[in-house]
Amino acid sequence: MARAYLDRYLPERHHLVVYLSGAHAYGFPSPVSDLDLKCVHIAPTQDLVGLVPRPGGAEVMTVEEGVEIDYGSNELGEVLRGVLKGNGNYLERLLGELVLAADVLRLLELRPLVKATLSRRVIRHYGGFAGAQLRAAEVAPGVKKVLYVLRTARTGLHLLRAGELVTDLTVLAAEYGPDLGELLARKQAGERTALTTEELGRWRGELDRAIAELDAAVATSVLPPEPPGASIAALEDWLRLTRRALW
Repeated sequence: MARAYLDRYLPERHHLVVYLSGAHAYGFPSPVSDLDLKCVHIAPTQDLVGLVPRPGGAEVMTVEEGVEIDYGSNELGEVLRGVLKGNGNYLERLLGELVLAADVLRLLELRPLVKATLSRRVIRHYGGFAGAQLRAAEVAPGVKKVLYVLRTARTGLHLLRAGELVTDLTVLAAEYGPDLGELLARKQAGERTALTTEELGRWRGELDRAIAELDAAVATSVLPPEPPGASIAALEDWLRLTRRALW
C-alpha cells in the first residue's frame, strides 16, 4: 500500500530518503497502525537562493484502503541543520532502518558524516519528547502513550551510551527493560487502548526510571558535548557538492 502511494507521489520531488516511521519503526505496530512516511528531499538550488526560498516541503494526510497515510518531507539543508542541533526526528530519517526508497549512493555517503556529528545535544529532543509524552499520558492514560515514553527515553539512552541509533523498543527493552509483554499485547488488540489511572500508576515507576536514566546518561555519554567542527565542515562540503552535482 505504501509502495503504491509512493509510486504516485515520489516523482514530485527528489527524495534522498523515504523512511517508515511511527509504530512500525518503534516495534509496536497494530493491524491498523498509520503509515508514517517521513522523508528528506533535495530541492533545486534555484528554489533556495531567491528572495523567497521555496524548499518544497510537504505535509499530506490521506486514507488508502482504510489505512491513514501521513506523508511529510523536509528539505535536506533544513534537515542537516536540525541534525546538528540533535533533532531526533531528522536523525531517525537519515539513520533509521525502515527505508522504503532512497537515493542510495548519496544516503550511504551521508550516513557516516551524520554519525560523526552526533553529540549530547540529542538529550534536548529525546528528553523533551519523553517528558511531553508522559504529561500527555497523565491527562489521557493510554497504552500507546506509555510505549511512546519508553521508546523515546530508551532510544535517547542508547544513543548517549553507545553512540548508536536504535528505534525498536522491543530491541531496547531486551537490554534496558522493562518487560513489555502486557503492553504489546494490549496495543495489538487496539490502537488506542486506554489505561485506568490505577494501571498508569503501576507503570509510572518504570516511566520515571526510564527518564531518569536518560537524563543521567548525559554526563557519561560516549558522545561529545557538541558536534566536532571538522565533522560539521565535512557535512557542509558534502551538501555543497551534492547540490552542484544534482542541479
